[in-house]
Amino acid sequence: MALIMETPVDALIKGEHESPPRWKKSTVVFVLGGPGSGKGTQCANLVKHFSYTHFSAGDLLRAEIKSGSQFGAMIQSMIVDGRIVPSEITVKLLCKAMEESGNDKFLIDGFPRNEENRIVFENVAKIEPAFVLFFDCPEEELERRIMSRNQGREDDNIETIKKRFKVFVESTLPIISYYESKGKLRKLRKRQVDDAAKHMKKKDRNSQETHVEITNICVHTYILTRHNSYNFL
Repeated sequence: MALIMETPVDALIKGEHESPPRWKKSTVVFVLGGPGSGKGTQCANLVKHFSYTHFSAGDLLRAEIKSGSQFGAMIQSMIVDGRIVPSEITVKLLCKAMEESGNDKFLIDGFPRNEENRIVFENVAKIEPAFVLFFDCPEEELERRIMSRNQGREDDNIETIKKRFKVFVESTLPIISYYESKGKLRKLRKRQVDDAAKHMKKKDRNSQETHVEITNICVHTYILTRHNSYNFL
């Protein structure tokens, strides 16, 4: 078994500091959805209006590689060799980012991707998400959106999109079912988040009830429109 390199956040996780790390008292929201569901765009909207800090697990891995650190070099070596980056590494980077942000409310985009991610996060960070935002979108709509976004990405082709969606269904949908069974799932469509954002801009964005209120609005909208067709305008 390969050794996991010690990181600056390890001491915090092990409790080797005088005070507990900030993330232990944080509000964490996982943001999940299929490829092309608009997670990143809507996270940006929520960050703009509601004081959350947005993290993408993939972005953190890429940033660590780009930093040229020993830890980043190890991650890059794993990727080049075709190995999956261990969940513990990803979680440590998330904990480090939360600790350094100075905030106490976080949107974590595209994580957890599988059951191992979820278990490691709970065991290492020692916290559970306040709730999970799930951007529910049919496969046909995901394909249309990705093919029309014209970002020049090599993986924006039908065959690759279908493979990515298959991985999402097999690995991430069980996570969604898990949080639904715990009453923590908030299933949303893009228009519902936009409507909630417009309403919440009139509220005190520093209120402790902000994250509770926005999800309640979204859920209420979902209940009212659950029989309507998907609308991504």
